[in-house]
Amino acid sequence: MEFITILGLLAAPSTTSAFLPQMLKTWQSKSAKDVSYLMLITFISGLSLWLIYGIYLKSLPIILANSFTLFFNLIILWLKIRYR
Repeated sequence: MEFITILGLLAAPSTTSAFLPQMLKTWQSKSAKDVSYLMLITFISGLSLWLIYGIYLKSLPIILANSFTLFFNLIILWLKIRYR
């Protein structure tokens, strides 16, 4: 495995895990009033494009990081819709 791929695989969990506290806080508090719909939709759109880009490049770090981050943000969006 190339060094740059290893670097990407190390970077991916740190950026992806940044959304876990927000997701857990929203889930536990049953409140998403401070989460912006515009931010979520914009970010989810960007993540989707990054995922497509990673798939095109066959880049495992890009695919993994954006898949997990997209999943977490879709959960946050679902919680936002559910708990308004």
